[in-house]
Amino acid sequence: MFIGRKKEYESLQTEFASKKRTAVLVYGKRRVGKSMLLKEVSKTFDGIVVNHLCVKSSFEGNLDLLTKSLMFSLGLPEMKFSTIFDLFSFLNAQNKRILIILDEYQYLKESLKEGEVDSYMQTVLDNLSETVKVVLCGSYISIMKELLQESNPLFGRFTKILRLEEFDYYDASLFYPNLPNREKIRFYSVFGGSPFVLSNIDYEKSLEENIKNLLIEQNSLLRSHIESLMLAEIKKNYDVRILEIIGNGKKKYSEIQNFLGMADSGLLDKQLKALLNMETITKTFPINKPNDKKKQFYEIKDNLMRFYFSYIFANDSIIYKFGPDSFFDSRINKTLNTFISYRFEGIASHYFIRLAKNGLLNDVEDFGSFWYDDKKTATNGQFDCVLKEKDGYDFYEVKFYEKPMSKSECEEEEKQVRALTGLSCKKIGFICSEGFGFTSEKYELLDANDMYKEI
Repeated sequence: MFIGRKKEYESLQTEFASKKRTAVLVYGKRRVGKSMLLKEVSKTFDGIVVNHLCVKSSFEGNLDLLTKSLMFSLGLPEMKFSTIFDLFSFLNAQNKRILIILDEYQYLKESLKEGEVDSYMQTVLDNLSETVKVVLCGSYISIMKELLQESNPLFGRFTKILRLEEFDYYDASLFYPNLPNREKIRFYSVFGGSPFVLSNIDYEKSLEENIKNLLIEQNSLLRSHIESLMLAEIKKNYDVRILEIIGNGKKKYSEIQNFLGMADSGLLDKQLKALLNMETITKTFPINKPNDKKKQFYEIKDNLMRFYFSYIFANDSIIYKFGPDSFFDSRINKTLNTFISYRFEGIASHYFIRLAKNGLLNDVEDFGSFWYDDKKTATNGQFDCVLKEKDGYDFYEVKFYEKPMSKSECEEEEKQVRALTGLSCKKIGFICSEGFGFTSEKYELLDANDMYKEI
């Protein structure tokens, strides 16, 4: 079943139907739905579709396999071509509409010395006929991003570039439309937005049962997915303890450095930059202090990875001794609500991102967190959900509650915000998962129903 990606689907469909030279780049993390999207869009292509998977082999081996795929799809006997240029010259001369998808392109790219395959593909793409369409698709983000660098031979050669990310909270909920909104929040907070992950959850069972079956059990499906796929490249080259330290929180550079006991040699900076480039972590900073390096924080990007490093990582022996049920009760259950509360703040931010992308926040210049350092009250901290307008800031308090938020609670929260000096507070709003026990013209009140409405 194909879910979501409507804009991406329509964009690719238009590109493939074009009568002009077409070269497309699609990239994103593993199991994010790249191949499924291309497969669905290619069904509408008026011509021959060749969906070829590149492999870890020599360049000659990949060329031979690609040739076999093409000849089979064209209904022609097997042929041999000395070079990839000869192969594509032959295809151009067929005068047939052909869509060629080179999936996992990074394996073909790495089959020769650096830049050589990309240089070959530059010539191929520059000489494509209007009837032959080529898609390069890859999962190793750091490698695929190299194709977008000005120094790369393929720079400027693509007619369409598409980076696929995991689904946000709303699109993820399309996998479980019948769950109550509270459960949608809970499932997304733990399992995130990977289509592969979402399609392997049993929504007839509770969140707790799915955590036990898919993440805690030895060799369980999603635990194996994380350890063998999501962490494979990281474990080879980087200190995985960085992710353990960040866990479910936000950590400054100095905090990570102190936990690791690293000298200031530049190694940590290099590893963090690599993890940022791989989109494993993100670096956030307050919208009111964008250039203050002391206020920059690192976070794990993926919710499922956050959960894994908060609870599962390095606990193999404990899980083996106690079993999934006892481990969940003793190590997870007591703090699960707190974990979800932090992630609900992220969902609130995604809600405003959705509004902005649909042109519904025209007066807003930026949104994110806001750092305060109030000398008068000798307090400092961070508001996680703030909208910046020309004449001030809109502050939103985000609460994951089991019951509606009361008027007195909102008023108390407002007092604490108003007591701080220098905030330029234009508006105060509240976002509560279970709604509110009152109505108000003074505050903007948003609940889970608002957040799960189609925008």
